[in-house]
Amino acid sequence: MRLLVTGAAGKVGQVFIPAFLADPRFADWEIVALCHNRPVEQGERVAIVSGSLSDAATVAEAMAGVTHVLHLAAVKESPGLIFDVALKGLYLLLEAYRGSAASRQFILLSGDCVVGHIFQPYDAPITEASARKAYPGCYALTKVLEETMVEQFGVQYGVDWTTLRAPWIMEKDDFRFALDFGDGQFGGPPWTEIVDEAALARYRNGRYVPVLRDAGGNYLKRNFVHVDDLVSAILASIANPRAYGQLFNIAMDRPVDYGAVGRLLKAGADLEPIEIDTPFHSNWLDNSKARMVLGWAPEVGLEQLAERAFHYEREENDPRVVWYPG
Repeated sequence: MRLLVTGAAGKVGQVFIPAFLADPRFADWEIVALCHNRPVEQGERVAIVSGSLSDAATVAEAMAGVTHVLHLAAVKESPGLIFDVALKGLYLLLEAYRGSAASRQFILLSGDCVVGHIFQPYDAPITEASARKAYPGCYALTKVLEETMVEQFGVQYGVDWTTLRAPWIMEKDDFRFALDFGDGQFGGPPWTEIVDEAALARYRNGRYVPVLRDAGGNYLKRNFVHVDDLVSAILASIANPRAYGQLFNIAMDRPVDYGAVGRLLKAGADLEPIEIDTPFHSNWLDNSKARMVLGWAPEVGLEQLAERAFHYEREENDPRVVWYPG
């Protein structure tokens, strides 16, 4: 078997490839890594194809002999790139895939931007059957179109597809910097959009942790997943007939409650909770389907997420990389 991984050098790809190569279930599989801006290390079972997804010749080269595709490549709020990568690139991949006699499964990594994460309200847990309600911006729009394109290739041509929909993906010290009031803040929206200048200056000079409240005045509940748990879900999906033609929410069992974050970090890191009102909505991305159908379960909850992030120490050769603007 031969697995094509797009976006192989990105945040998820860098964790996925070593995990895949170490998994005895895939001991006789090979990987083709399609890389554009960043390379990955070539090895005995890893071949590299360099180029753009928008180039048909590059896609054809990468797809040669491929049985399974894991499409991780994405761009965020980059209007000049979205059509080439998210639409043309995916279309070229799907066309090459459906035209190949070797093809077995096409896996798409999507995101909870498709359902608006904290920007759109839902009055019940968000399941795979919930309406798609993207938040404003080109990235969320492209993910809606990607999910739809993959599904329709299944309808039109019988493609065996699987879509994994993940919320905010955490690794290393990401969660710590998601709560940072300084210039190192990871993700968004920027504090300058929801905190006045004088208060923000005071928070930056002290040991504080933001405790967000939602539009209803309750503590905000936002969905996260650790990259290790996402990778384990991908591994559980590959070559799994129960995953064919299915969309799965891949998230922590419970959304992160910012009230609980404040209490946890006050006790464990001596940080003072600062309550901040926001216009955002609390939502719950329900992972029940993935637990039942894939036999998958996340291992990282809030306490483990905080423990890992606040105790992570970087070496000199491990610079903090923001793979995309949150």
